[in-house]
Amino acid sequence: MNEEMVEEFVTVESIFVRERNCLALRAKFAPLYTDYYLHLMQHGLKNQEPIDSLLKELMAWFTLYMVARPWAEQHAWTVNLKNPVTANLFVTGSSLTESVVGRAFVKDVRIPKENTLYAALLRKNQEPRNSVINIPGSDTISWVEEFYKQSEQRSARCFELDDECFVMITAQPDADEEWLSQLDAKQVEKLQETENTRVLETRKFRFNCGCTLERIMPTLKTLQKKGDDLFRGEKSIEITCPRCAAVYHVTPEQLDR
Repeated sequence: MNEEMVEEFVTVESIFVRERNCLALRAKFAPLYTDYYLHLMQHGLKNQEPIDSLLKELMAWFTLYMVARPWAEQHAWTVNLKNPVTANLFVTGSSLTESVVGRAFVKDVRIPKENTLYAALLRKNQEPRNSVINIPGSDTISWVEEFYKQSEQRSARCFELDDECFVMITAQPDADEEWLSQLDAKQVEKLQETENTRVLETRKFRFNCGCTLERIMPTLKTLQKKGDDLFRGEKSIEITCPRCAAVYHVTPEQLDR
């Protein structure tokens, strides 16, 4: 009996909708979510609702956004939430590394006057570009569509379909804005059957931070050389990765080696 193949990567299609002058980004995110939960299990972590669902959705929209952008860029979003829960949601990734990673911060979070999205863009040999926008509502679709409106200065529509399939459609120059504004989920589901479309490219992503204890050690050694008392009499210290919340325990013996 043949075993069903499990995809290792999420494959994102970039689809140009001709005559409408819109770009559709589409992918099923089950493989990424599987890796996300395996990561949480490995490090003894758990995100409560609604934070867990919000973070998963944000990673999906963020991944589609990266495919709408040039390859050689690294992006990061931090959403400082007041509603529906107080938390910071952080996602980052790059097409070059074929990776996306995210985590939630729930302790010592500054409560904003309203939900706020901080976006950062890094390109090699260029100054970082940052933007800050207020985002309405309590759902990720509203946040992302408002981000496009304010930061990208063009329209975008977001649709979550069955089987953890997410679709983002963005306006290009001379787009059919009326068609885009009136789209519904049923039309989006049959987009490639009813519209004149062309697949421009595909990109692959997985949930992966790349952090290891070996990569953390040089930073700790630098602090130790500066005379910082890292252990303060304790047998070990706990280090948490700021990107994925992975937890590492370091002993003085490990640091000396």
